[in-house]
Amino acid sequence: MTQLTQTDEHVIWQKWIDVRDAHAGNALIKKYMPLVSYHVQRISVGLPKNVTKDDLMSLGLFGLYDALEKFDPNRDLKFDTYASFRVRGAIIDGLRKEDWLPRSSREKAKRVEAVIDKLEQKHLRNISSKEIAAELGLSESEVVGVMNEGFFANVLSIDDQLFDQEDGDSIGFTVKDDNQKTPEEKMVYDELIAQLSEVITQLSEKEQLVISFFYKEELTLTEIGQVMNLSTSRISQIHSKALFKLRKILENVIH
Repeated sequence: MTQLTQTDEHVIWQKWIDVRDAHAGNALIKKYMPLVSYHVQRISVGLPKNVTKDDLMSLGLFGLYDALEKFDPNRDLKFDTYASFRVRGAIIDGLRKEDWLPRSSREKAKRVEAVIDKLEQKHLRNISSKEIAAELGLSESEVVGVMNEGFFANVLSIDDQLFDQEDGDSIGFTVKDDNQKTPEEKMVYDELIAQLSEVITQLSEKEQLVISFFYKEELTLTEIGQVMNLSTSRISQIHSKALFKLRKILENVIH
């Protein structure tokens, strides 16, 4: 990353935080640009050749700026670790919006997904790429490549159109959602979410962060530990304690 003295970096951050100074923002983006390049390099390894690194860089830069906008310096979080997840997430989300995968890649991704489901149900925890590789008889690097591609598997765009073979006119189509809630179910669901949101505010700041990172950002306990600068076992303790508190509070509310 671009080298700045500790004093210079503090001044730049302060300008950005206080008034969203454009020059300070550009300086921070320049400083953390190598972080974007790092994730572009890692993710591009498992992608088809028609996906360019320039496309990924654009998505990653969007994630970096999003991290700068949302970062709260008052919390005990390291920006580079926090930004790392935002950048990676922005790239993945951007690619999910397009159907980039050839058929063979989709089939591999489905095999990996099936093995992940099987092993997670068996061990009741997150599964490593090494374990998946052993189950499939592949190298770990092959599995990582397939998993990168797998983020984009089973993509269906509702805006896609079919074309009439006779006159070439486009034919729109819709997909029925059998899981669509009825108005009554949605009302009950919305009330439950509102109630749960209120209950979560009764947790400590660290507990709220862990719950948010785990269930909203979908980070692993290890990744949350990296963001919060705590051990995985400590994050696990905070997570368990938070769930225990939520369960007790909800029981009191219901009864």
